[in-house]
Amino acid sequence: MIIGKHVRAFRLPAALVVWLWCALLSAQAGPLVERLDSVGIPVSDADRSQAFYARVLGFKTEADREVHGEQYEKLFGVFGIRLRSIRMSLGDEHIELMQFLAPRGRPLPADTRSNDLWFQHVAIIVSDMDAAYARLRENRVAHASTAPQRLPDWNPNAGGIRAFYFRDPDGNHLEILQFPAGKGAPRWQRKDALFLGIDHTAIVVDDTDRSLAFYRDVLGMKVAGTSENHGTEQEHLNNVFGAHLRITALRAANGPGVEFLEYLAPRGGRAPPADSAATDGWYWQINLASLRPAGAAGARTPLVKLPAPDLGFSSGVLLRDPDGHASLIFGSQP
Repeated sequence: MIIGKHVRAFRLPAALVVWLWCALLSAQAGPLVERLDSVGIPVSDADRSQAFYARVLGFKTEADREVHGEQYEKLFGVFGIRLRSIRMSLGDEHIELMQFLAPRGRPLPADTRSNDLWFQHVAIIVSDMDAAYARLRENRVAHASTAPQRLPDWNPNAGGIRAFYFRDPDGNHLEILQFPAGKGAPRWQRKDALFLGIDHTAIVVDDTDRSLAFYRDVLGMKVAGTSENHGTEQEHLNNVFGAHLRITALRAANGPGVEFLEYLAPRGGRAPPADSAATDGWYWQINLASLRPAGAAGARTPLVKLPAPDLGFSSGVLLRDPDGHASLIFGSQP
């Protein structure tokens, strides 16, 4: 498989029409999204991944579902779909391990790097970075960073944060992160567990302002913080020489945040193929709860009614952001 360096996926005029439609409705009725419910992570062997997330990182299984049928084909845009989804929790936050049993998609490229535009991870907060890193080493987890990094004090918004990137059994990037006193939510200072919960999911974006037009102006999330990170610590965290990032954090009223990683340098991170599908190994999914999911649906992206409660909700619409990252907006009761 060749990932085209100069291909920019999911930027068709039709998609812009959907965003403008959503923006109009959001402006009339307040934020479209009220909670980031969970993050969908692609896996090739659900049993293996479930064991990894439980044994190494302390996640707990809440549901194990298998779905198929015409409505799911419409939702994901894939014919003949059969999906196994395992919902797991860590603290108050959730992930969904997504294995598409049929049809089989393409694997995540082995040379995936932290500045590729299909990159996404979840940031797992730890109470003790040294102990958490030792746990990962004991379980022979693959490194993505050189080693845990402490971000420098000259950076007022990020100084003192310790972070480390690693990979799950499918090569998906994950992050452990420890906040110093005075940074992050107060609950992240707890010491009653090693792995505490998920603070955010991070996505690489090509243009922060264009992504804000989708997540802020259409979905109604609010900017919660910004930072500009560079230097040897950031280079070794991302394992990208010369890494210089513009970082923007957004949040809905509840749940983890979404963090933009825009590489000011080096430019030229690879975009996903234009024919990317939900079954491909680089497909992550941000699951967002809304009191009015129909507000996200346009003529080319209809709201799909599902056989409740197969996936825990009864209707949803799947949207793509300007760089191809997927958001599933589903109905939520007050």
